[in-house]
Amino acid sequence: MQITIGGVPGAGKSTVARLVAEKLGYKFYSMGAIRREIAESRGLTIDEFNSLPENTDEVVDEYQKELGKIGDNFVNEGRLAFHFMPESVKIYFRCEAEVSAERIFNDPRSSERKYSSKEDVLADVRERMQNDTERYSKHYGVDCYNHGHFNHVIDTSRLSIPEVVEKVISIIDSKRF
Repeated sequence: MQITIGGVPGAGKSTVARLVAEKLGYKFYSMGAIRREIAESRGLTIDEFNSLPENTDEVVDEYQKELGKIGDNFVNEGRLAFHFMPESVKIYFRCEAEVSAERIFNDPRSSERKYSSKEDVLADVRERMQNDTERYSKHYGVDCYNHGHFNHVIDTSRLSIPEVVEKVISIIDSKRF
């Protein structure tokens, strides 16, 4: 089974996807982690990398396409994973903007920008989502934040990580039996 998880920044995608993969004994792939590694190898932050005029998504997207053709029993976390793996169980995590900003502010990734306030995070998240929307629309004609592309939508705003994991596992269990 192929499981793809997308959604807004700060919704818990990576953390939940990793835990779901562990519980199911599946492989875990994070397209965001791969993109951050590529950016770092070029001496750029992820925001700088995302803002380049070239299609910086191409390497990761080709990887996802191939994985979707040959792979099974994995969880792939990425904003366009649903698009490149059309046969997957597609799950979208939504989250209230203020909640996601607080999560990012309190638990920043070392390779991402350090913020001085939650308001700065909120502004950055909005800018990043706009950049994603424009980039993916330009290159693929897809809005990665459109819930209509997904089989299931989970609002993580008021849920703990274990609660979200259990919701995802429940969805997967309903598909396996």
